[in-house]
Amino acid sequence: MALWIALLLGIIQGLFMFIPVSSTAHLVIAQHWLIGAGHELPAPDSAEMILFDLVVHVGTLVSIVMVFWHSLIEFVRRILSDTWQWLSDRGHAPWHYLFLRLFLLCLFSVLVTGIIGLSFKFFFERFFANPLLVAGTLTLTGVLLWWTDRLRHLPIGLKKIRLGTAAWIGLAQGLSLVPGLSRSGMTITFALLAGVKRRWAAQYSFFLAIPTIMAATLVQSVEVVTGDGLNGMSLTALGVGFVTAAVVGIAALKLVLALLYRARLRVFSFYLWLLAAAVLFGFIDAGTF
Repeated sequence: MALWIALLLGIIQGLFMFIPVSSTAHLVIAQHWLIGAGHELPAPDSAEMILFDLVVHVGTLVSIVMVFWHSLIEFVRRILSDTWQWLSDRGHAPWHYLFLRLFLLCLFSVLVTGIIGLSFKFFFERFFANPLLVAGTLTLTGVLLWWTDRLRHLPIGLKKIRLGTAAWIGLAQGLSLVPGLSRSGMTITFALLAGVKRRWAAQYSFFLAIPTIMAATLVQSVEVVTGDGLNGMSLTALGVGFVTAAVVGIAALKLVLALLYRARLRVFSFYLWLLAAAVLFGFIDAGTF
């Protein structure tokens, strides 16, 4: 893979990771277009290309850490404090400590996502090879974003998030492994449907991305190492994609948070529907895919 291609794909990932229009779908479409234009890179559904996609996803985790730095530090501090109190006070279950409970709920969401991802991994990867299927999932994401902004305000805060809510959000994240179903869009939408306040829906969604993407990257790395290796993809290309996604992702995340808090995510619905139509009706040449 040429370094300029890694740079381009890193920009796409950084821009669309947080803008809820499915960064994976855009990566798939861009990769098919580049291959159709005669550029050399692995097939979008190959193990090494999926690993590259995950590496640039890890790059955007840096964006989450940078934007939510103070919140993350406070969250970790509270978890450690709650854990110490729980160990000191054997009269209570860990469920009684808010931040320790939230940490465990996040892990449960990741578990639900992992079960779905591992169970349907082969099926989900087939979408990487079929942009017409991606057009359908892009359309669905647009509908969900439009619907999200019309949901009435509900009062559930951090203290009222329960096991069922965590499972519901984990399910959303598992389904978002399909290209075209935005991870941020799906998890935020499902959290809002469960009644979680917009601010906490956003933070839960983005914090949840950290262990989920790291776990998925580890699993895919093992598959690549035990298979044919990187198959010509250089570590430099992986590094360029990683850094680019991290830098671009910071600006994209700040934009999404501003729009989410004002219930303006539906502005992206029109873009999604236009992109889906462009793929479906050949304006983006499906023949090259």
